Amino acid sequence: MTYQELVRNHSGEMITKLVTEFLGRNPAEIRFEFADNDQWAVISIHIYEEDKEIAVRAYADDHFELYFGYYDDQDEFFEIVQPLTDEEKNIIPKALRKAMAKVLGDEEGMRLPSNFLGK
Repeated sequence: MTYQELVRNHSGEMITKLVTEFLGRNPAEIRFEFADNDQWAVISIHIYEEDKEIAVRAYADDHFELYFGYYDDQDEFFEIVQPLTDEEKNIIPKALRKAMAKVLGDEEGMRLPSNFLGK
């Protein structure tokens, strides 16, 4: 299975893994990032032994994306981005979605106790 197929066919499982691991951190950090005219709040995990990153980005107007970044065998970096469906958004706890919206609105990252974000 290619990484594109993994993201396309197993995005819900990837989001569940990300949220579970993210909420296991104390404190949990939500970052604010931007590039050109785009701005987003992001939560992410890194799988260092495999050179991979899984992230969920929150944009304005309740738009969310799954981000998967990886290095191939030639050490070239690739990114796969896919919009989240409403069903996939619901995997993310409501408190975490609200905190991500606040980070986006304030344009400033935050650290919170993970037990607050799981509600």
